[in-house]
Amino acid sequence: MTDDSPKSPAPRRSASRRIPIILAAMLIGTAAGFAGVYGIGALKRNPPGDPACRPAVDLAQKIAPLAKGEVAALTMATAPLRIPQLAFSDAAGQPKTLADWRGKTILVNLWATWCVPCRKEMPALDNLQAKLGSDRFEVVAINIDTRDPAKPKAFLTEGGLTRLGYFADPNAKVFQDLKAVGRALGMPTSVLMDGAGCEIGTIAGPAEWDSDDALKLINAAMAP
Repeated sequence: MTDDSPKSPAPRRSASRRIPIILAAMLIGTAAGFAGVYGIGALKRNPPGDPACRPAVDLAQKIAPLAKGEVAALTMATAPLRIPQLAFSDAAGQPKTLADWRGKTILVNLWATWCVPCRKEMPALDNLQAKLGSDRFEVVAINIDTRDPAKPKAFLTEGGLTRLGYFADPNAKVFQDLKAVGRALGMPTSVLMDGAGCEIGTIAGPAEWDSDDALKLINAAMAP
């Protein structure tokens, strides 16, 4: 007896089985493509650090146990980073860059009179400069008030904060330059740097810089 019932052509059945396979391959290929694009992007966003700053990372890891107590919020460097050549001016209006402190351990601090935590932190920074300021170490506190240049100077004078040098950038570009390398998330911001201009540690927010904890850590940073 002959079977006259309709039958689906074999090629169509094969095609239907291939559709899920093709779709899966397309999805895998698309995912791989996105991974490749974003992987390349990540490399571009995070270029290799400056090899010359490797000693600063080694130093940071060596003194990391001292980042406690009043300076526990200090994040020690884990990758070599050369801090940008921040440009600002001194009290006489003369141009300065961080290169002017080459060979000296420095604590770069960004502050403003409109920043309450900054104002509270300034006496501790002034005391730190009084206690450790030398040809080996200096606090470089850079004011970023964008209005009334006389106001920050008056604040320092009225507070008797005379040990700190006065440095300013009324355009606040120094903040943007540090932000560009992920080292300025708010105010105040402080970066401890070695004599080659490399990051040892960074802190977002105030600290008791004249405390025993801070003095021990900075003395250790100067030890080499």
